[in-house]
Amino acid sequence: MSKQFTLPYEGGLAEETLSGGILHNYEKIWTDIYPEARPASVAVADLISASINKCKGRLFRLGLTTGATPAALYEELARRYEAGELSFRNVEVISIDEYYPASGDEAQSRNHRLHEALLDRVDILPENVHIPDPTVPSDRISEYCSEFDKLARGLDLLVIGIGEDGQVGFNESGSNETTRTRTVRLSYSSRKRQSRNFNHDIAVTPQSAITMGIGTMMTADHIILMAWGEDKAKAVKAIAEGEITTTCPASLLQRHQHIRFFVDDTAGSLLTRVVAPWLVGPCNWTPKLRRKAVVWLCQTVGKPILKLTDQDYLENSLGELLEKYGSFDKINIEVFNDLQHTITGWPGGKPNADDSTRPVPVAPFPKTILIFSPHPDDDVISMGGTFIRMVSQGHNVHVAYETSGDVAVHDDVVLQQLDAAYQLGLADRFDEVKALIDSKVPGEPEPRALLNLKAAIRRSEARAAVRSFGLDDKKNAHFLNLPFYESGGIKKNPCTQVDIDIIKKLIRELKPQMIFMAGDLADPHGTHRVCTEAALLAVEQLKAEGEKWLSDTHIWLYRGAWMEWELGRVDMAVPLSPDEVVKKRHAIFRHLSQKDIVPFPGEDPREFWQRAEERTQNTAQLYDKLGMAEYQAIEVFLKLC
Repeated sequence: MSKQFTLPYEGGLAEETLSGGILHNYEKIWTDIYPEARPASVAVADLISASINKCKGRLFRLGLTTGATPAALYEELARRYEAGELSFRNVEVISIDEYYPASGDEAQSRNHRLHEALLDRVDILPENVHIPDPTVPSDRISEYCSEFDKLARGLDLLVIGIGEDGQVGFNESGSNETTRTRTVRLSYSSRKRQSRNFNHDIAVTPQSAITMGIGTMMTADHIILMAWGEDKAKAVKAIAEGEITTTCPASLLQRHQHIRFFVDDTAGSLLTRVVAPWLVGPCNWTPKLRRKAVVWLCQTVGKPILKLTDQDYLENSLGELLEKYGSFDKINIEVFNDLQHTITGWPGGKPNADDSTRPVPVAPFPKTILIFSPHPDDDVISMGGTFIRMVSQGHNVHVAYETSGDVAVHDDVVLQQLDAAYQLGLADRFDEVKALIDSKVPGEPEPRALLNLKAAIRRSEARAAVRSFGLDDKKNAHFLNLPFYESGGIKKNPCTQVDIDIIKKLIRELKPQMIFMAGDLADPHGTHRVCTEAALLAVEQLKAEGEKWLSDTHIWLYRGAWMEWELGRVDMAVPLSPDEVVKKRHAIFRHLSQKDIVPFPGEDPREFWQRAEERTQNTAQLYDKLGMAEYQAIEVFLKLC
């Protein structure tokens, strides 16, 4: 029950004036970009439905992917069946992969999830479902894979999600276009990604799998690729626009004659028509797009803004910008001033100052400011310096920790905390909790009593962090514990009105003039996105319920430890002094359960404070190279409304 979060439109190609050939000129696989995963999934469902309905007199042979990518697609296909719009009685489904060896009925099984998401919800005949069997003995597996490969060849339609490194199925780097159905050894990085299905315990994550080969995939009559989220952006660019290489297995599919790629805005964010649309055709030139073009030009030619020349614009396909907006020096000055005006040392507004060119108005001062933090450390990791600055400048700053973050605490940390309590003479529950930990079943939800202890640890750390820079941790720190998160495992419950009402209650009580939210879009099913969508819907409902004061409340988006807003989008940039960088680091250090061993590190093994400092220092260097003042670090924000 969430409001789908998309970023504001900030200009781009005038697609209505372009033929498809020009629009897709840089793409070796025709790529359709949608605002987000749901409408893209509906479009894919349209193609699947039309293909099934058109097939007469025989079974329609459909290859399906597993994993998180097709979740919205399967929901839409199931809905169509339930509405009487689509039948699977005439369909034969071949699944592309499975862990091996395995019992086949674990909740983590990729094909258990396929049954749960789609097959058990439609009228497909059991004899028409073909799934790799993970129970085949090792001495028969080669023969089994050969037989399965014969069955999987010549599909009418194959629907595949792609991995962060361009994997298709479990075809990893090095797979070539002659590969067939076979067992493969999973790389460490793949197992680390797959461990999210096993409570992030790589020790119990399978080491091998059965996968349909790329050569087998190439025999399908038609192929559809799908990718959602900015963590897939590099792979999408490599697959759609890059060279064919076995290091990116999905790029081998460029040779297929009937293939289409469906991506959302964030997954397609590195494609040429998005990064530099002026290279493709005429554009809708908004002020943000003009700034984006000039920043791109500076980075392309290696010059600051005020040193760009007429020739720089003409030689890099920006002649249209000159034609529409005047001479190069006029554009240089306008963009320089525009970017310079994003910089402020007063993120809540500067008293007794002309605020006509400042990102935040003076009145009212001081402001009530509400920071939403999806997990108990996102506030200090993502905008700790700005948080510290607003508190020191006298604003009434509140932080709302939307989820408990309990699953991100290692068992060893719990035992260490209990041992400390025992040594202090406060309690002796070490053996009791150790037995609770030992009773855990890999892949199953953790015991609620253990999660309660972990949640308490996260709360104490969050309080210590905000106390470290002077915030009242009893009055100004709020722990919402949104119910959607409390599933006991990595897969969360659906977000409902109950979650939204908790957020509404806090907003109504505080009546903030500024609200900060997480703008991370890397995972369309991730906690950050769910939290932000719930908060946006809460604001929308409050407005509809007559809370007129919200018309003067502005929403600002920050990003996390992995990615930063590109400068073309930035509405506010807050410089940090060396001392503030250290204070921010020390606030992050208070989250001891997340230090030294990052529970969910992704592909980056560094600690959160290291990533955050590099990100903000890199942003400062980008401003410096464009000709702005030189700062130690800069945190940047996008104004949503």
